[in-house]
Amino acid sequence: MNKRLLTLLLMIVPMFTFAQEKGLAEKINEGFQPIADAWGSFVFYPVKLGGGVEMPLVIIMLLAAGLIFTILFKFVNIRLFPVSINIVRGKYDDVDHVTSGVMAGDPTPGGDAIETIRVEGEEGEVSHFQALTAALSGTVGLGNIAGVAVALSLGGPGATFWMIMAGLIGMSSKFVECTLGVKYRDVGEDGTIYGGPMYYLKKGLADVGKSTLGKVLAVIFAVMVVGGSFGGGNMFQANQAAQQFTSMIGADSLSAALVFGLIMAALVAIVIIGGIKRIGNITEKIVPFMVGIYFLAAIVILAANFSHIGSAFGQIIDGAFNAKGISGGLLGVLIIGFQRAAFSNEAGVGSAAIAHSAVKTKYPASEGLVALLEPFIDTVVVCTMTALVIIITNGDGSIMTYGVKSPDGVLATSKAFASVIPWFPYVLTLAVVLFAFSTMLSWSYYGLQGWMFLFGRSKASDYAYKILFCLFVIVGSVASLGAVTDFSDAMIFAMAVPNVIGLFFLFPKVREELSKYLKAIGVLKA
Repeated sequence: MNKRLLTLLLMIVPMFTFAQEKGLAEKINEGFQPIADAWGSFVFYPVKLGGGVEMPLVIIMLLAAGLIFTILFKFVNIRLFPVSINIVRGKYDDVDHVTSGVMAGDPTPGGDAIETIRVEGEEGEVSHFQALTAALSGTVGLGNIAGVAVALSLGGPGATFWMIMAGLIGMSSKFVECTLGVKYRDVGEDGTIYGGPMYYLKKGLADVGKSTLGKVLAVIFAVMVVGGSFGGGNMFQANQAAQQFTSMIGADSLSAALVFGLIMAALVAIVIIGGIKRIGNITEKIVPFMVGIYFLAAIVILAANFSHIGSAFGQIIDGAFNAKGISGGLLGVLIIGFQRAAFSNEAGVGSAAIAHSAVKTKYPASEGLVALLEPFIDTVVVCTMTALVIIITNGDGSIMTYGVKSPDGVLATSKAFASVIPWFPYVLTLAVVLFAFSTMLSWSYYGLQGWMFLFGRSKASDYAYKILFCLFVIVGSVASLGAVTDFSDAMIFAMAVPNVIGLFFLFPKVREELSKYLKAIGVLKA
């Protein structure tokens, strides 16, 4: 393993000596800009909703899916929330991983005894908690730090309310797609799991007599997830982390960014070469730690301003329904909140189903219920905490002017925290680096699954993707290829189109699985 890693890094370094040439990055960016603009305008095609307010069609699709699934599954996001918590706690593990078949030594109908048992429910590579943290590491990140500040700067405190609402209905979409991810996953001869929308689109739609449509949608999704993993899931993360780190240490040279990129690439390589098991082992430690740091800092600030919390919630509720001075009024604030929530938790995009498909479980719906916790943690909890801190510390309007896009969301959040905790920018730097690192780990797995779906499951295919992924970590650190990143960000949301189409065809299968699981754990009577 060490020799392979050394070989990989030796291949990386000479290939990216060009990264110190600023002009080349600019030329690539300029040349790619028209393509990125065209693709972005296609994916984020705006629909006019009145009052001069527009909303991307793909966001409308995601929100509609979440709302429809919430109703179809009788508010599964609220009704079965306690069950979801208990699954993660391990309360139903005995049911979820039961043994069945004829026990060793028991006589068969013919009178003979056998010496083996068949064990069901042990297919999979990670626990419920590891799958949850692996998927969370792909969504909890800069969107929760910078995205909230941008939402508040554009829509005022009221945008927070609509972010929470979007997060709640997004829980239902996550439940549906992650249940399907487990139900239609493939298991390799060595026990390796291959899953996600590529598989439930292909196999699931074949189940309902739409084989050709399923194959086409699966390929489209796989292409998009590979592209998205290199851009939004890699280069953008590396670039933001490098900028935050080099700024903190006062080193603005490309050499410092290159060193940061090489170190980050090496760390990413060490983890991703070990596959989802190692990713799960790392993220189950990193995610609680990084969310804990951020959450603790927010608690300190809110405790110091306890008397203002009621007023802050009052601003959130009032701003949600009485948006004065905001472009588009109530509709404008609603759209801003919904859009930022969709970018934050990716419910309906299908990415999380890839990580959750690797779980050890007998019942697919058990993991679907675990997955619905993601938008709650990501959007309802973390984003709300960020918003409260910004609103409370922004009482004098010194950080941002509502209705005008914040030039730097991370800076606005950093200033808000620093107003009470002067040394918080150092903590934020650590949080940004950890968020970026964990996001890259998860997206490397997402992209690899799409890559192997397209190019086969060989060792050569596996290492080819991982080498490319590490190369892009370095590229992202040293070159701000905005056009390339914009293009691949659009690819991430383009994943939602084939995914949501498949979900509407396959949700009856999810209903069947949910009924089976609830009966098994005694929530429903058989």
